[in-house]
Amino acid sequence: MANTHRERAVRSDSTRNRDAILQAAAECLTANPNASLADIAQAAGIARITLYGHFASRQDLLSALVHTTMARVEAELDSVELGGDAWQALESLVTSSWRLVNSLGVLRGVVEHALPAEEMHTSHSDPRARVEHLLIRGRTDGVFRSDQSVQWQTACYFSLLHGAAAEVRAGRLTDDEVENSLNQTLRALLKVPPG
Repeated sequence: MANTHRERAVRSDSTRNRDAILQAAAECLTANPNASLADIAQAAGIARITLYGHFASRQDLLSALVHTTMARVEAELDSVELGGDAWQALESLVTSSWRLVNSLGVLRGVVEHALPAEEMHTSHSDPRARVEHLLIRGRTDGVFRSDQSVQWQTACYFSLLHGAAAEVRAGRLTDDEVENSLNQTLRALLKVPPG
């Protein structure tokens, strides 16, 4: 019985440490993309050896951070109401997605340079599937154009969001400019052409 309690306590401490490391990594790397593992360990309030007990390298930590962050993104996007009119659903999805992409922009830039492109692509599989499903529904309803592939339109959707976030980070666009133009631009992209 005592061993069982001790094992549970160790697992609980391990989970708390891992969560603290990931939280500290997100905060440190957002503030300073060059933050070291020592900086992250210090911010998490743990010894560096404890961090290495969870993550053998910076790349391992960044990989875990991407998957944890994308799970949170997916949970938030899953709550977006996508029923009813396809245009209204798209607008709701774009608004929620933009808020998330913009808030995670710096962090995304850090991990994008450190992790393989395929891992980044795979980490977005659920959000991508949500967009594709909505595009297909809009086509079925006859309100979204169908003369381009769903894959192309999905790529445009994500490129537009991530490109806009990069421009905001660089100071070339403001949040307001992006918010005022995103839905309008996507509507122009997806509208059924005349004739």
